[in-house]
Amino acid sequence: MAAKNVCDTVLEKVFHANNGARKEKVEALRKRAEETSVNQHIEDDPSVREWLRDQVPTRAGAARYARNLFPSVGWTRRYNVHWMLGDAIAGLTVGLVVVPQAMAYALLARLTPEYGLYTSFTGAALYWVFGTSKDIVIGTTAVGSLLVGGVISKVEAEKPGVYHPQEVAHALSFLAGAIILVLGLLRLGWVIEFIPYVPISAFVTSASITIMSTQIPVVLGISGINTREAPYRVLINTFKSLPKAKLDAAIGLTSIALLFIIRDACAKMEIRQPSKKRVWAMLNSLRLTFTILLYTFISWLVHRSLPEGHSRFRIVGKIEPGFKHASVPKMDPELFGLVAAELPAIVIILIVEHIAIAKSFGRIFGYTVIPSQEMVAQGVANILSPFVGGYVCTGSFGASAVLSKAGVRTPLAGLFSAMILILALYALTSVFYYIPMAALAGLIIHATCNLITPPQSLYKYWKLSPLELLIWVVGVILALFSSLETSIYTTIVLSFVLLLVRLARTPGSSQGRVRVSRTGPSPFGGEDIAARSCSPSSENKRDDDHGRDVYVPLAGKSSMNPKIKIEPPHPGVFIYRFHENFNYINVAQHMEHITSYIYAHTRRTHADDGVPLKDRLWNDAPSSSKDTEAMKSRPLLRSVVLDFSAVNIIDITNIQGLIDLRNTLDRYAAPSIVEWHFAGIQNQWTRRALAFAGFGYPGSPEAIGNWKPVYTVATSLAGATQEDRKRRASLVGKMQELDEERRSGGARPLQGEGKKVAKSEVRSEVDEDEKRGEYEPLYGVDRPFFHLDLTDAVDAAVRDAKRRDEIERAARDSESVENER
Repeated sequence: MAAKNVCDTVLEKVFHANNGARKEKVEALRKRAEETSVNQHIEDDPSVREWLRDQVPTRAGAARYARNLFPSVGWTRRYNVHWMLGDAIAGLTVGLVVVPQAMAYALLARLTPEYGLYTSFTGAALYWVFGTSKDIVIGTTAVGSLLVGGVISKVEAEKPGVYHPQEVAHALSFLAGAIILVLGLLRLGWVIEFIPYVPISAFVTSASITIMSTQIPVVLGISGINTREAPYRVLINTFKSLPKAKLDAAIGLTSIALLFIIRDACAKMEIRQPSKKRVWAMLNSLRLTFTILLYTFISWLVHRSLPEGHSRFRIVGKIEPGFKHASVPKMDPELFGLVAAELPAIVIILIVEHIAIAKSFGRIFGYTVIPSQEMVAQGVANILSPFVGGYVCTGSFGASAVLSKAGVRTPLAGLFSAMILILALYALTSVFYYIPMAALAGLIIHATCNLITPPQSLYKYWKLSPLELLIWVVGVILALFSSLETSIYTTIVLSFVLLLVRLARTPGSSQGRVRVSRTGPSPFGGEDIAARSCSPSSENKRDDDHGRDVYVPLAGKSSMNPKIKIEPPHPGVFIYRFHENFNYINVAQHMEHITSYIYAHTRRTHADDGVPLKDRLWNDAPSSSKDTEAMKSRPLLRSVVLDFSAVNIIDITNIQGLIDLRNTLDRYAAPSIVEWHFAGIQNQWTRRALAFAGFGYPGSPEAIGNWKPVYTVATSLAGATQEDRKRRASLVGKMQELDEERRSGGARPLQGEGKKVAKSEVRSEVDEDEKRGEYEPLYGVDRPFFHLDLTDAVDAAVRDAKRRDEIERAARDSESVENER
């Protein structure tokens, strides 16, 4: 404490700050508190030095951070045979689904099919070490693969023939993984919350349409279509080239139809046979594998007698077995520079897609997903993926859904999926040779069409927020006629603009008082609970017997019954509620609202402000006699009560706005001084800033001397003996037990005078016990105008306003008596 005082003294001298007046007011407030039975408590403000000291990592914190980096350490020690059986079944099932998906998505990235298997292997083998979700599968995705393909096309256009596609894909994966890993290690998972849902929804829909447009020519066997153009041009060129369709169309179109038929049939059987729902769901999830195997067999029958290199329709062709492309990726600074411009969009999509999937399954199955740790797992997988030949990977919704339905128990299921991928790479490459390209394209179209936002979701957007639906439409249109990168950047910017506009135009409202009570059927039988008195005359009675005061907007549209009468709490007492946070971009609006409302509903203390016409500003017209006559019925401004319950932190602009408003209202009410009361301020830094600006207590030592202290206090048992504490706990327990019996209507319902007397006796004992305790203020006596809640703030403001009314009334009466004499 001494060091803090020394620091404050030094700062005062260096910055020429004069805190003497403020310290004088604090001392005056301390003396006023001594006049009451309340013990003194002076608030200890937070300091920058303390804040900086709290940021220094401790040894325990560092150890906890290290443990959190490897969550698998906590559960692998409890791993058992039952878990292993569930993981093995789920992992093998997902492996069969991932193989055809990975091979198909690799084509979107402009790579050969084996690169998709390399990518899925890395995510499956590594995720369990760092991840916090049991249901997610890291591997290739349609959107990620499409973005990689776009970057490869861009690099080839800028540097033709210099870099191979796989080198570009490896560099992109390495850089994206490094960025994601750093964000995860710094525990910046909360940053992803800056990306709203609507831009992502628009991007996924746009990417799905783009992907399908690139695969339609492959399904139809049409060659010569530049699928890297805008989707609308790809579709137009495809329709123009329909006469060039080949035998591939029969395979592609029938494969799509077969996939949809199997999906719909299994879905209907799940409903008809709920006892076998899991079996039908498993068959449904394996439809991709079945379709690829079927058309691979057909292709083998067609091509088995043809020499290698000849085919009746496009097939995958020769695939190198094993990890033949595993190597250290090319660390070329020039290549890194070429792909750097595309990194922001790719990193955003990879992170959002992964965490959204992980969180959705976490909510379904009741476990917590840690976004920062998921980013660590994702970053490590993307960094190491190029070393085995893969490219960018992230959470796959389709594969994750299959894993979840298959009964996965722990993240270790990924290892079993990795085994299937290894088997495919070493033992099935000769089979992959015959896979029809049209069948893979059909698989891609089938998988991505489900990602398009359905009409019912668009209708929901319209009902929830029409402006955000407009942003969604803009994003989709831009993607169709320009590019995905333009779409994602534009929608994010528009969402931020909408957020800023909402913050700048955030609503606030002037509040009035309504006396309320509750009525309804009795929970204990018998007569209904009657509504208690709601009249203001009962305000000094117990709230639980005669209702309570609530504060609602005085004007404007609301859902409240228009027949309800809303009244100001007292003439000259003005209440203003911030419905959202108070910040520098909305301070002007709030100050304008407060000023205009006060001017419209109060009058100056002196009608003539004494400023001659020659000294007035051009826009400051003196009040006319008609206006002066109309204002006589208005009250004088006494107090301003600000409800800060929705405000957490404020900035210098806010403080300056409040200071300027205070000065303006003081001139308006001169020679009186307007009291400023604040309700619900919880943040210590906000309390410190407002107090330094002169808020929280009467404005001058003279005002402090005329002010009647009132504090919110609670009973303290700090000086009580152990027996007192036990007796107090026992009495409170009895009260709670009796209240619980009454609420529940249990075995001993509240009936008969005996029980009522027993409760009143216990209540009396509690009251007596409270009297024996000491009263302690909840907050510091040096800031009596910072109140616990709005009820306390209005009560204090009304008390002071009534007292000032009485003083002025007595002064007028005395003056009139003197004049009569």
